[in-house]
Amino acid sequence: MSGTVLITGCNRGLGLEFAYQYARDGWRVHACARDLVRAEDLLALEARFPEQVQLHTLDVNKDGQIKALDRVLGDETIDLLINNAGYYGPKGVCFGKVERELWRQVLETNTLSPLMLTQALYPRIATSKLKTVAFLSSKVGSISDNQSGGGYYYRSSKTALNQVVKSLSIDLEGAAIKVVALHPGWVQTDMGGENALITPEESVTSLRGLLQQLDMEQSGRFLNYDGTVIDW
Repeated sequence: MSGTVLITGCNRGLGLEFAYQYARDGWRVHACARDLVRAEDLLALEARFPEQVQLHTLDVNKDGQIKALDRVLGDETIDLLINNAGYYGPKGVCFGKVERELWRQVLETNTLSPLMLTQALYPRIATSKLKTVAFLSSKVGSISDNQSGGGYYYRSSKTALNQVVKSLSIDLEGAAIKVVALHPGWVQTDMGGENALITPEESVTSLRGLLQQLDMEQSGRFLNYDGTVIDW
């Protein structure tokens, strides 16, 4: 099965791997990144799959760029939207060192922007065949799983994102749109580090398998890359 997918944060890591795998398998891929000039690997992917891959400059935090993307898409429908772009923020921030503006930047990217993009592209998703929206969350956003504290910026942004996903799954049920929060695992990316347990290829392969089999009963859930449900 193939279709049209739009992916944010495609310049590296999971976003780049998603773009590659979908293009390789014959999907039409709208790959978005903040700075295409420096996205050498993404430009190489476009050159390799010129019939499948279309690149777009998109800073998800800028509403003007979201509107411009929507215009450029013309009458294209979006079978699958993958909200992948994310920002961890400064690492090692402990209680007593939290700064309002830095926290706001993480929330803007990880929580507000994915919803704003989904809202803008909703008509394209609602008229597609697959009608699926995926949000890359993180297990550190699970409140019940938090045993180590800290991580105020990133944890809270993903916890809030999970609530967005749950509400969306209810609000979009009437349009038969499937919405899901996904934990990609501890992945060997710039964010996950070289000591992480799995490669981007392994993570994305598993996540694509989940998305391919996703049904309305699973909409609104928080799923690990291996298919297990993560507690909120």
